Amino acid sequence: MYKVKLMNKISSVGLDYFNEDYEYGETLENEDAILLRSASLHEYEFTKNVKAIARAGAGVNNIPVEKCSEKGIVVFNTPGANANAVKELVLCALFLSSRKIVESIEWVNTLKDDENVGKTAEKGKSNFVGPEIEGKKLGVIGLGAIGVLVANAANKLGMEVYGYDPFMSVNSAWALSKHVRQAKDMDEIFKTCDYITVHVPSTKDTKGMLNKEKFALMKDGARLLNFARGDLVVNEDLLEAVESGKLSKYITDFASQELIGKDNIIVLPHLGASTPESEDNCAKMAVQELKDFLENGNIKNSVNFPAVNQPRESKVRLCITNKNMPNILARISKLFADHNLNIENMVNRSRGDYAYTLIDTNDDVRQDIIERIEAAEGIINVRVIK
Repeated sequence: MYKVKLMNKISSVGLDYFNEDYEYGETLENEDAILLRSASLHEYEFTKNVKAIARAGAGVNNIPVEKCSEKGIVVFNTPGANANAVKELVLCALFLSSRKIVESIEWVNTLKDDENVGKTAEKGKSNFVGPEIEGKKLGVIGLGAIGVLVANAANKLGMEVYGYDPFMSVNSAWALSKHVRQAKDMDEIFKTCDYITVHVPSTKDTKGMLNKEKFALMKDGARLLNFARGDLVVNEDLLEAVESGKLSKYITDFASQELIGKDNIIVLPHLGASTPESEDNCAKMAVQELKDFLENGNIKNSVNFPAVNQPRESKVRLCITNKNMPNILARISKLFADHNLNIENMVNRSRGDYAYTLIDTNDDVRQDIIERIEAAEGIINVRVIK
């Protein structure tokens, strides 16, 4: 019986994928895995039994990933599961950034007691004129699951789309419309595009990437959309750019005190993935990732360990997490040979400072042998699946 601790309310569509071999709930102790959405685990004390964490969402800022890596805890996310929801909200923001729709609604609400509201509204509409997006240039920075969908949709809306992502995956490249122009760098997008939308993760290299220097490169009156992460933007520099008219509009899904109530800035309460469809999709993917890892040792969509997939064809499977060090596989193989154990299949992958190995055998692996593997230098933990 596997125990899965829920740190948030999780869609029943996903939880229904658990079978009778699983127990899940918010009050479980000594859990094998953790399933969550937005709850923070930075102060959470992980027991030795925790093997995996799955976040029903893309970002993992609420999870202490490095701490988990050191303990051999595999952290999963669900990239792409909420991509359509975010894409639709970005398209909505694209229109809101042009047509002053929010401002006009707020103004009309002030006319509630005006007996001639129809005439007053008609007379005042000229204050809310905004351009159409057709034929305008849109720059998409980051061509992952969301960025590709946004770029393709904007192209179909008649925009001239430029994309930039030096780390674009093969799958994204296949999915991207042939009509999207490839920018040689971000500066080309800043200098060329009327609208800019960012879809990159928050890392030490991307935090503060949208700052005074970059705003200076942008076209006068450019419109900026941020539905990726709030800390990609230096808010102090942004406010200066908006107040000077360098940016005519900024729309973000990440609230911060200094941005609220400012002219030409629209702040949303992190609505990107707030759709029932998105929550269902994320929950399903997260549960499926956990199940395949707990039952078979396979890893897909981990943020801290490499992707590994090997069909189960043997009686016993060893799942080994270790530091990425020389000779570890050789020592493990020798230990098997010394005890006349045959390795049927073995796959090893590394990612940065860590590595992961699956070893299949039809022989019984005694507990003392497992303990000798665990005691070897660089080994973090060993799990046996039968």
